[in-house]
Amino acid sequence: MDDDATPLRLGFSTGYWSAGPPTGAAEAVAAADDLGLDSVWTAEAYGSDALTPLAWWGASTRRVRLGTAVAQMSARTPTATAMAAMTLDHLSGGRFVLGLGASGPQVVEGWYGQPYPRPLERTREYVDIVRQVLRREEPVRLDGAHYQLPLRGGTGQGKALRPTIHPLRTDLPIHLAAQGPKNTALAAEIADGWLPFLFSPRLSATYAEHLAAGFARRARERSPSLAFEVSAAVPVALGKDVEEAADTLRPYFALYIGGMGSESTNFHREAVERLGYEAACAEIARRWADGDRPGAVAAVPTELVLDVALAGSPAQLREQLAAWQASVVTTLIIQTDPRTLPAVVRALQV
Repeated sequence: MDDDATPLRLGFSTGYWSAGPPTGAAEAVAAADDLGLDSVWTAEAYGSDALTPLAWWGASTRRVRLGTAVAQMSARTPTATAMAAMTLDHLSGGRFVLGLGASGPQVVEGWYGQPYPRPLERTREYVDIVRQVLRREEPVRLDGAHYQLPLRGGTGQGKALRPTIHPLRTDLPIHLAAQGPKNTALAAEIADGWLPFLFSPRLSATYAEHLAAGFARRARERSPSLAFEVSAAVPVALGKDVEEAADTLRPYFALYIGGMGSESTNFHREAVERLGYEAACAEIARRWADGDRPGAVAAVPTELVLDVALAGSPAQLREQLAAWQASVVTTLIIQTDPRTLPAVVRALQV
């Protein structure tokens, strides 16, 4: 978070699967070291999980960091997540990054059968427990509103425990996925990094203000704020020109704006609306709700695509990259067809 910080790093996200493993994903991850990437990231929604592909594909790598972007908190108890994090960190030789996210009420309540209210409070408790496990200083205890260890009101036989294994790193990095101002500030307060989605470098100064609010409340024992990472997932498409490349990304944005979340809660749409695209979002959502998928895709403005993504020829990608290099982003996580990753990386590294 310093103007004199290291140059913008590049990562690659395999995302979560649709009907099956993305074609070329295993090969792209295996090539990550030779491509000079900083990190490889996986994700989960309500199909493929984030941890298994990261371990399986990550075994073919030697140097790159391996991160979850994101592991959904409602999918696992905090201690189960901490166990997986410690295990992957040992197996990778200290290359694991734990990226966590709260998801939304549609998935949390509909898929995991867990309560969603007060996600910020729940996140604080979750991260607290994970850090206690990683420190391994004493048995893990928390009497929280959402999590109790030992369980309050159980059989009375629950016992506070320490993990049997010793963590490879007690300071294993924890990153939080966040889109709203309060969530972003929370990441700066309690985590080691922020995983933004639908980030616009045009609003970098605003994001910096949200982060500063969290840094002001950051505990001294946390990692230094100057070491804080901002790893933004950025859709990237190569084409002969901007319009051709943007056309490959419009379905992606139409889905997130029109087809994600519930009728009343869509954090992705809200993030795009904060960028000033309220009218476009309304039109995309209306057409999507009417079953007009092609119309929803066509309603995604090129301006919106270029605000939060990179699209065009290699020369155009490099030109667009300048805005990201001048932003608070420290790692640009490339979201692209795995088969095009080498060409995209070559374009961005020139």
